[in-house]
Amino acid sequence: CNRGDYRRFKQFSEAVRNQPDLSLRDLLDFREGTPIPIDQVESVSDIRRRFLTQAMSLGALGPEAHETLNIAMNRIGARSVSGEGGEDPERYHPRPNGDDANSAVKQVASGRFGVTAEYLNQCREIEIKVAQGAKPGEGGQLPGFKVTEFIARMRHAVPGTTLISPPPHHDIYSIEDLAQLIYDLKAINPDARVTVKLVSASGIGAIASGVAKANADAILIAGHNGGTGASPQTSIKHAGLPWEIGLAEAHQVLTLNNLRGSVTLRTDGGVRTGRDVVIAAMLGAEEYGVGTAALIAMGCLMVRQCHSNTCPVGVCSQDERLREKFTGTPDKVVNLFTFIAEETREILASIGARTMDEIIGRTDLLRQVRRGGAHLDDLDLNPLLVQVDEGAAGKWADKGRKPIADSLDARVLKDAVRFLDRGQTLELSYPLNNTQRTVGAAVSSAIVRRFGSQGPAGRLKLRLEGIAGQS
Repeated sequence: CNRGDYRRFKQFSEAVRNQPDLSLRDLLDFREGTPIPIDQVESVSDIRRRFLTQAMSLGALGPEAHETLNIAMNRIGARSVSGEGGEDPERYHPRPNGDDANSAVKQVASGRFGVTAEYLNQCREIEIKVAQGAKPGEGGQLPGFKVTEFIARMRHAVPGTTLISPPPHHDIYSIEDLAQLIYDLKAINPDARVTVKLVSASGIGAIASGVAKANADAILIAGHNGGTGASPQTSIKHAGLPWEIGLAEAHQVLTLNNLRGSVTLRTDGGVRTGRDVVIAAMLGAEEYGVGTAALIAMGCLMVRQCHSNTCPVGVCSQDERLREKFTGTPDKVVNLFTFIAEETREILASIGARTMDEIIGRTDLLRQVRRGGAHLDDLDLNPLLVQVDEGAAGKWADKGRKPIADSLDARVLKDAVRFLDRGQTLELSYPLNNTQRTVGAAVSSAIVRRFGSQGPAGRLKLRLEGIAGQS
């Protein structure tokens, strides 16, 4: 990671900036501020912790590429997202050299895609994929010829069988259903934050408000461009809206409903440069996902054959012959995120901001610019730049994790100490009523954390009498 490499990244960033206008942020620029020395701006390390790799599953990506992203993001204290598709349990333990190949964020889209109690307990965050930017309205899919024996084992599926998750999440038909799933996930992993992934769309503000009320810790607004490893071109072309629209609306409506302070906003979809990051922050996002650029850093050539299992550089292939051509390393990915953070610092210094927190929601620092084309200059982007609460802008702090109330499981765990400490067979009885939600989930979490996925030699038997709750 040297200055020569960074100069080449800056050339890439400038080339992105000088492309024909392809996104709404190309029509925005920063208002002039009073510059400050860059050494007064928060560090690269602090900024990098806000980054994530987008959800790209083990199945869409080859195992080597998927693992490389995980190692790189764990090295810099950031997060990688598993995607819907399970995780190799061998990654749950650090390597001899100290590297961690485990995804910090585990995605849940369908229970049959490798989602187990062990999987859900091996993460810092759980992401519920209600929608996706690459193909809104469609489920995730993996063609059968990419479902090898290894991938099938990770997903608890049959080799060679095409895997398609339901278009909407299979058991979410209302905000109440979503609230219950969030409760379930916080019960099965008492430490993890829960994020809900939405796709940018008109009216998303009302949906985001419901998600915040459902006790989510973070909301991801996914943009319309993306899709790796499985999406056919008919799914990813001309679908969805830019993240700028959805992010601005979600931030504004959450603020109007006094909910913005309780949830973290995140965005992804075509984020490639420090400029993209700063604009996303000013529109309301605190965290930023990078997908395609991370793949390019690992050697992706953008031949757009991800879904055909013929990736010539082994990034998006399960073919062992092609996977041997993969040359990506964690260092290359670390360099990319370092360069994005460094460019972000330069922009912050140029507008007089010392930290990212100072600019979150600060749409007053943006202005629309003319590009010399009637088809662009007659657009009115003022709705994106509305500040609904000027006093609160730039003051959104880390929200942490919203806890859930104790349930019957808390009593069970207290009474089952002999079982959990020594694996001693135990039988317990309790009355049950329908206010007891998610009975057994926290107990399952304690068992898998203490004894692993195989469980102990002894057994814990619960006799429950009464009426069960929702889950």
